[in-house]
Amino acid sequence: MYLLGFDIGSSSVKVSLVNGENGNCVASSFHPKQEMKITAHEAGWAEQKPELWWKNLKLALADVLAESKVNPESIDSIGISYQMHGLVMIDKNHEVIRPSIIWCDSRAAAIGDKAFDEIGGQRCLTNLLNSPGNFTASKLKWVKDNEPELFARVHKIMLPGDWIAMKLTGEIQTTVSGLSEGIMWNFKENTIADMLFENYGFSSEIIPEIVPTFAVQGQVSGKMAIELGLSTKTKISYRAGDQPNNALSLNVLNPGEIATTAGTSGVVYGVSDEVKYDPQSRVNTFAHVNHETKNPRLGVLLCINGTGILNAWLKRMVGENLSYEDMNKLAAEIPIGSAGLNILPFGNGAERVLNNKNIGSILNGINFNIHQKGHLLRAAQEGIVFSFKYGMDIMKGIGINASVIRAGKANMFLSPIFRDTLAGVTGATIELYNTDGSVGAARGAGIGSGYYKSSNEAFSSLKKLEVIEPDNSKVAEYQDTYKKWKSELNKAIM
Repeated sequence: MYLLGFDIGSSSVKVSLVNGENGNCVASSFHPKQEMKITAHEAGWAEQKPELWWKNLKLALADVLAESKVNPESIDSIGISYQMHGLVMIDKNHEVIRPSIIWCDSRAAAIGDKAFDEIGGQRCLTNLLNSPGNFTASKLKWVKDNEPELFARVHKIMLPGDWIAMKLTGEIQTTVSGLSEGIMWNFKENTIADMLFENYGFSSEIIPEIVPTFAVQGQVSGKMAIELGLSTKTKISYRAGDQPNNALSLNVLNPGEIATTAGTSGVVYGVSDEVKYDPQSRVNTFAHVNHETKNPRLGVLLCINGTGILNAWLKRMVGENLSYEDMNKLAAEIPIGSAGLNILPFGNGAERVLNNKNIGSILNGINFNIHQKGHLLRAAQEGIVFSFKYGMDIMKGIGINASVIRAGKANMFLSPIFRDTLAGVTGATIELYNTDGSVGAARGAGIGSGYYKSSNEAFSSLKKLEVIEPDNSKVAEYQDTYKKWKSELNKAIM
């Protein structure tokens, strides 16, 4: 039997087909081949049309089915990973009312801050584990205030993965994990966050039916089976936001385990069995994929918007004719500290870890007689790592300690400088694995459908590719460089 995984990102949609018996990925594809369009009508806005996700899902799925030549009847189930925090609104005919306001849109930050003050900070934190901030519920309040004619048409709201599942099955559903990422779940009362809905003037009736993260949530409809080339026997049995799903992909399910990614943005995600939150909401606590009321599993998430996007920007600006591997080689010729050059990588909008300040990316200490292209490239990678370290210290303050960090061998983790600097400045061992979000979603589907009897069985084929230990001879130098970087950050945020 085979398992399908869909990973609905803001840059592309990836589809992978996994052989359930041996855990091998037999085919995968992504679309579009260039980054998916994000519309920004004003500074700080970011929207995408859900129909664009569907179009690219169909293209990637068609590639996978053509390459693998599997019989659709042999596909047991589908798992869905999706970009977190996005708002999708539909009317009674299941039609999308407006483009989705996606994760990196910051228009609703002031709305969330106002609600935090009106409801009471301590009440929000002890019940919601977060400030309403710039999350999904606050985005819906923005629509209510600024587009009342559209809000009046709302039948249900969903996260991006919920909408994809609805397209597949016709069923309108969501999960506790999904509601928590939108700050729409009350952990203390174990119910929908009525306290926030009342403040915003919403009815809880706009929330879809709540289903378990791992469960048979529906089956591919007859119409979609014809459109996609699938079978009506195939089940949808797992859905989760991209960062909880990344943790699942790395078999990070238990307290004390840490997962991380470093693509366009960067995330460190730690699992706890205790209610933990940052009083300033610089890191955020959500229900993990395996969270249960009687057996809590909470994910504490650090997100840095400006990580790999800085490296990509530098490639366009100064390394257009270089591969990323070439850029890494140039940077490797430069000693730790980049001869006094440092970069604050926060150039991709407001940063939660900086109390939602938007300080931009800042370059400090440049010397026109010393610094060359390699210095700039190394300083960028060091700055990205140091932003991780800054956030991980906040996580440490609420009891999330990173002694071992798991990651897929991809994106920034392909760079030896990035890996060595992260290990050196944090003191953590880094483990790299052969997985990604779409493969993890496929394995999640196998757990949800009952194909796998346990997560241990689902991840028995997960391969550890590389282990990076801190180089004790360089730890002091990394930490000294970090202190200088942090000093410049403190000046910038004063």
